[in-house]
Amino acid sequence: MADLIKTLTEQYKKAALPEMNVGDTVRVTVRVKEGNRERTQAFEGIIIAKKHGGINETITVRRVSYNVGCEKVFPVHSPTIVSVETVRRGKVRRAKLYYLRDRVGKAAKVKERL
Repeated sequence: MADLIKTLTEQYKKAALPEMNVGDTVRVTVRVKEGNRERTQAFEGIIIAKKHGGINETITVRRVSYNVGCEKVFPVHSPTIVSVETVRRGKVRRAKLYYLRDRVGKAAKVKERL
């Protein structure tokens, strides 16, 4: 049964995904439908969590604009996601960066991995 589910979901997974980890700053380009028009919109922020696996994999991206924190959860293999590009690599020591929600200013930054 598990092999059947795996073979069915394998065809819907995206093949060319960049390597992205928690702490990385990414730019997610999403296809947005408004009425009968379609456009693309970019959302750039830090990945604070990765959850699940396989076809159900999601990333939570957080950004602060106009001093208001905004988080979005993106299904990685969704057809509405056009592209995910890594802007900079982050040096972190934990799997979930929920502590960034309480930080403000420079304390909310993640060091860059060289």
